[in-house]
Amino acid sequence: MATVFDRILTQGVRAGQIPSRTQEAREWYRDAASKITTLQPGKLLRSDPDRNRSQIRIGDMYLYHYDPKHKETLPYYDRFPLVFPFKRVDKGWLGINMHYLPLQYRAQLMDALYSLTTNQRYDEQTRLRMNYDILNGAARFRWFKPTVHRYLVNKVESRLIYIHPSEWDIALFLPLERFYENGKRVRKNQVYRDSRAMVRGR
Repeated sequence: MATVFDRILTQGVRAGQIPSRTQEAREWYRDAASKITTLQPGKLLRSDPDRNRSQIRIGDMYLYHYDPKHKETLPYYDRFPLVFPFKRVDKGWLGINMHYLPLQYRAQLMDALYSLTTNQRYDEQTRLRMNYDILNGAARFRWFKPTVHRYLVNKVESRLIYIHPSEWDIALFLPLERFYENGKRVRKNQVYRDSRAMVRGR
């Protein structure tokens, strides 16, 4: 079954855009993804079994269904994180969840993160080579701060869905975020407002 990634990639290649290779291509794929206004994350998670992974690899991008351990005390949380894991920790990992940023700042952060790729082929060997010190040490990565969260393996309620590097810019702009507080949906604009305040120190 063709996924939304397959459809947009096909359209992009036909338009002469090679994923991730140029800024123009990145913007083309982001724009195409942003035009999709309705998408069911759960359905996407089940759409392509070949993407299923049982373990993370640091620097890859994953989408998964998550149920936080301390959700009763969190101000809000994302049920479908889109994450670049960057450090293994006890019983889980630390990762950058791009959903905590509005689209324009996701794009800015992603453009900066491309400087950390392990190669320029954007194939299954491509990943981000990063750690907290690298991210915290340069102004171009400043939007990472609201995105860092810890995820526990036993609270992941689906397979880890691997996002191919050629699809990073598509996944970045798809409407997959689902924020909740005490079981009730939270407006994403509230999350974005808090994220901007964290970065700007207000």
